[in-house]
Amino acid sequence: MRTLCASTLIGEFFVIGFAGLVAMKDDSLSNGVVWTVCGLAMLLSVLLCGMVTRPGGVQLGWALQAALLVSGIWVPVMFFLGACFAALWWASVHFGRKVDEAKARWAEQGSSAV
Repeated sequence: MRTLCASTLIGEFFVIGFAGLVAMKDDSLSNGVVWTVCGLAMLLSVLLCGMVTRPGGVQLGWALQAALLVSGIWVPVMFFLGACFAALWWASVHFGRKVDEAKARWAEQGSSAV
């Protein structure tokens, strides 16, 4: 699960950075606010790569997905990109857990055969 989730989060890191560049064009937002919010979100996405298998890691990932969707208020394309990344996050968690379970079963069978 860790690899799939980390891949999604690194993709989000770049998307958040590009969204910050787009948000800078909005005259109603100050550049300081844009880059503080984007910087914190980018930092969270990188930190979550290492925390995803710890308790609460997946839930923090869902919070980041929700924040990406809400950011569509200021950068409308983020409604679409946020939905895409939320779907990727779901798939990463869902199929990552299945892969982890299959690996555990395989390791158990391999150790019992010896």
